[in-house]
Amino acid sequence: MVLRSDSRCLEQLYAQYNRRHFVHPDPLEFLYDYPELRDREVVGLIASCLAYGRVRQILKSLGQVLALLGDRPADFILGVSKSELQALFSGFKHRFTTGGHLAALLHGASLVIKDFGSLENCLVDSYLHHDESIIPALSAFVRKIRQAGGLDNTFLLPDPEKGSACKRLFLYLRWMVRSDEVDPGGWSGIPASALLVPLDTHMYYICSNMGFTSRKQPDLKTAIEITERFQAINACDPVKYDFVLTRFGIREELDRNSLTYLLPSRPLL
Repeated sequence: MVLRSDSRCLEQLYAQYNRRHFVHPDPLEFLYDYPELRDREVVGLIASCLAYGRVRQILKSLGQVLALLGDRPADFILGVSKSELQALFSGFKHRFTTGGHLAALLHGASLVIKDFGSLENCLVDSYLHHDESIIPALSAFVRKIRQAGGLDNTFLLPDPEKGSACKRLFLYLRWMVRSDEVDPGGWSGIPASALLVPLDTHMYYICSNMGFTSRKQPDLKTAIEITERFQAINACDPVKYDFVLTRFGIREELDRNSLTYLLPSRPLL
């Protein structure tokens, strides 16, 4: 059951906290430096794939990678070979991700761009509007990049059809499809209504206590269930409130326990 107060309170949070002032620390902030869509979609892919672990290390690793790719990362990866990428990132390491993994990801992305014209076109090529969700198209998108680049690291670029929540991939789609003060957007071939909530343990805790799921683990089925609850509030933009809810507990001045006022009838535990 969705209460009217759900919508009112979420809109109040959106109005108050959906601002760039509250983005840092977040890998999303790197996308703002790339006004050209072809560069931003490449940077967004890298940023989302590396968005695991401690946020300070994520930002450090992204800074290192993007410094090597220069001001026009799309042109850069299109102009070099896989062996050149491997040499460039030979000393790179971000937790489970090596320079070889990153080189394979970027090489795969470059070949997909050459084949389809852009990463967006690659995703849209597999998207059917009668599909129940974006999952089949996103899975095809992942397979194309992996196969093109010879990427065998399934953690770096997971397949959503395998059942995991794929939080980082859904985060990437949120960044690229939605457009407001926080999400830079640019992709027009996928509607915001098709997006799924990027679900991690933090968002799972919040949504569980909001009564949006009773499932016991933050997997893909749970992400779908939570998204359906948000669709009942905003069918056109179900991930609209993802950013503002996840600020609580990420920003030092925003304690997630202060969300107890969000839904008075169902207080957070």
